[in-house]
Amino acid sequence: MCEKVGNPIKIDGVLDPKEWGGAAWTDDFVDIEGAAKPKPRFRTRVKMAWDDQYLYIAAELEEPALWATYDKHDMVIFHEHDFEVFLDPDGDGLHYFEFEMNALNTGWDLYLDKPYKNGGKADNGWEIPGLKTAVHLNGTLNDPRDTDRGWTLEIAFPWTAFNRGPRKAVPPQPGESWRINFSRVEWILDVVEGKYQKRKGLKEDNWVWSPQGVINMHVPEKWGVVKFQ
Repeated sequence: MCEKVGNPIKIDGVLDPKEWGGAAWTDDFVDIEGAAKPKPRFRTRVKMAWDDQYLYIAAELEEPALWATYDKHDMVIFHEHDFEVFLDPDGDGLHYFEFEMNALNTGWDLYLDKPYKNGGKADNGWEIPGLKTAVHLNGTLNDPRDTDRGWTLEIAFPWTAFNRGPRKAVPPQPGESWRINFSRVEWILDVVEGKYQKRKGLKEDNWVWSPQGVINMHVPEKWGVVKFQ
């Protein structure tokens, strides 16, 4: 459920309960393949809200090792720890949007006319004028000498961002539903010469809101359904 808010949410990475009103937390993220896989090591959960200008996303990520070095827009953020949003406004499995960000508040936005498995190719030229993002760190970034608690983030997607494909750049009507999913990529790290480094020979963990059944976020028919109220 995505509740409408009466006043704009300030995008500063700090999740102010007064601003977020009655927006509920999602269930904690699970492994991308589903309940048969181990429970994620660290908690991740999301809030959603909207108004006539923006779709708002907030996330809380438990993280003992805050790590991010990618600092240029449209870098391949998931090669490090990240948070990802996938949106399919009309729910047809086509013409969908992806946004990734890290603890440095570096973003990567892309558009697909269809999933990769159907021959889709990512358009990295898609940009989001008016996008607002922010992070708040509860710890010290890139410093292995301590144990961190995590980070929070806020995103405001202007409705004009989705003016591509069949979707018109207008806010949804109350009662309308979208296909949406969220993903978190997490790597096991070692400390080498005082710096974090991905452990060699290990793949990333993929933790999600709505499990896909396979290690592939680009199965939009498996994404969750969010109803706007």
